[in-house]
Amino acid sequence: MNLTKTRPQMSNQLELPGTQGGEAPASKRSVEVRVAMHGNARSATSALMERVLSRPNLQFAMKLVIRNKGGPGIDGMTVEALPAYLRENWLRIREQLLAGSYQPSLVKQQLIPKSGGGMRELGIPTVLDRFIQQAILQVLQPMIDPTFSQHSYGFRPHRRAHDAIIEAQRYVQEGRRWVVDVDLEKFFDRVNHDVLMAKLAKRIDDRCLLGLIRRFLEAGILANGVTIERLEGTPQGGPLSPLLANVLLDEVDKELEKRGHAFVRYADDCNVYVRSRRAGDRAMELLRKLFARLRLRINEAKSAIDRVWNRKLLGYSFWIAPKSRKVKCRVADKALNAMKDRVRNTTCRTRGRSLAQIIEELRVYLTGWKEYFKLAKTRSVFRDVDEWIRHRMRALHLKHWRTTRTAYRELRALGASIPVAWRVARHSRRWWHTSHNVHLHGVLTNDYFDKLGLIRLAR
Repeated sequence: MNLTKTRPQMSNQLELPGTQGGEAPASKRSVEVRVAMHGNARSATSALMERVLSRPNLQFAMKLVIRNKGGPGIDGMTVEALPAYLRENWLRIREQLLAGSYQPSLVKQQLIPKSGGGMRELGIPTVLDRFIQQAILQVLQPMIDPTFSQHSYGFRPHRRAHDAIIEAQRYVQEGRRWVVDVDLEKFFDRVNHDVLMAKLAKRIDDRCLLGLIRRFLEAGILANGVTIERLEGTPQGGPLSPLLANVLLDEVDKELEKRGHAFVRYADDCNVYVRSRRAGDRAMELLRKLFARLRLRINEAKSAIDRVWNRKLLGYSFWIAPKSRKVKCRVADKALNAMKDRVRNTTCRTRGRSLAQIIEELRVYLTGWKEYFKLAKTRSVFRDVDEWIRHRMRALHLKHWRTTRTAYRELRALGASIPVAWRVARHSRRWWHTSHNVHLHGVLTNDYFDKLGLIRLAR
């Protein structure tokens, strides 16, 4: 991204004042001299902080921030406006970062509904703070991530939710038919700053960088025009939050490994697989002690010791094929119902949108949903869902045709015979009932919807 004054448009290169290499700019030298006079030159010019502020690292950080888009923070600045802002202000910002005086802006609170009810609190940092956090993440993650447990899968490079599901499936196949399913209560809102920073300090010896991360943690929240002081938590929404969460919970992973437990963890969801209810009780007691040590609380309402068939992991559950006795994956009931709710909302007959718009929205959503749940081996379930979606689409056709005359004309245009077109059209105002009509199925066939771009989950 080129941020020189002669090329204000965005590109794939980033050029900021003071990042060109060679002799440090006068402004930077003045900062180093000023800090050295206070006996803290090492923290201000440490190797890690220099790597964070290096030109290649900043170039890549800018590229990712712009690619990830995201809404503006409290200052209203968009990602498109960031390059021009940095051209004018980067020297001052760099000085503040090196001197340890940079103060992050307040985080904008945004509430989004949770699938199980209630609201999830997100924190949206300003675009500038996201840029700086991303630059820090790119330096710290390659250093810290290799030290994490192999059973931790959330928010880590080259690891996916599918990997966690496959490992859990292997545990169940080996005979561990009980699971200790633990969910932490408002985890990202309850992270203790002192505990987290103590663990981070064991991995990073850069006081300047540690101080900057602490200030990011302590940045207040702006909610409905009111500033709220933040004494704990690392709100979801900033690039650094996932890495910091894994740093905090790594102690739990290592203790479970030490005791030989079979487990998978994805962010704050931890499942331990055992062979008996009694072993599950012991594992649950251990987890309570480990999380209490981190000043975290288990959500007792959502956590349980149960048979694996009755619990879900990342939207999946398990079942045993009767003939082969192999453990296979299925879509958990909650995830399946959430998908149906989304389809109902998209195909609602009162939204006033064209058929092409509805099918395009379904295509995008169902393509992603199908890719995520591709591990599920329940073809009959997917066939039933496909049939249900096509019923809704046939009812939508009838609703769009509105009158008997229009329905008759459209059915004839689609190749229906006169008797068939009449039988369907005369009941076309009874949209859902008529959508089950076999004569209508013969006109609005599966192939017809395939040509329109409707995704089939069972294929």
